[in-house]
Amino acid sequence: MPQQNLLARQQPVLPIPFVDRRREYRVLKKLSAGGVVKRPVGYNQHWLLLSWQPGETLTRQEFAEYLRPVCRALASLHHQPLTGYRLSLTALLEQYWQLCRQKTHHWLQFWQRLKSQGEPLPLRLVPLHMDIHAGNVVKDSQDCRFIDWEYTADGDIALDLAVICLNDSANETQWIDYYAGIAGLTPQRLARHVSRWKPWLKLLMACWYQLRSEQTASPQMQMLARQYWQNLSS
Repeated sequence: MPQQNLLARQQPVLPIPFVDRRREYRVLKKLSAGGVVKRPVGYNQHWLLLSWQPGETLTRQEFAEYLRPVCRALASLHHQPLTGYRLSLTALLEQYWQLCRQKTHHWLQFWQRLKSQGEPLPLRLVPLHMDIHAGNVVKDSQDCRFIDWEYTADGDIALDLAVICLNDSANETQWIDYYAGIAGLTPQRLARHVSRWKPWLKLLMACWYQLRSEQTASPQMQMLARQYWQNLSS
């Protein structure tokens, strides 16, 4: 039997909203049929076993340089059948509010304002990756492949672009213009939806770092949590 490199992902010991290896296993099995990801090897209640994705992850500088292959890989994902797991940022943020011990008035105000507005209506409902940044993109010859699919679910096509634009704000216009051309959307329409999702994602990022800082007591996580709450205020 030929040897192969495998990756084992543990079920989180402490709860992280939406992260569930059984759901991840099922989603990856569906997406593997379209060739956007390798079929998962196996799953039990403690571990998810995956085939290793060869190649090097992008650096932050390379992320913008690989804009076109990243967008092509994203368009391929967005053309796959729906996973059956619909993403609700409202429900996700409510879970973070319940799990985090430290809550501020500013957080409550921001959250209540978003809830009163309601989530933006989807521009187009597609399978999402939801965590696309340089470290989750592997160079594969002239193409790219994504890794770390634990937040994958069905949602608005603009959400993945909003995540990318928050991670590479200097090149936001280029990301939106190029992807809009691939997806058959006008850049103006896509940009409007990206803008509507940004406050939701900024709060989600701040909540994630807040929860992880409390769970790990890591000084680095605590510093990042403070940084993201400050970004939310700006």
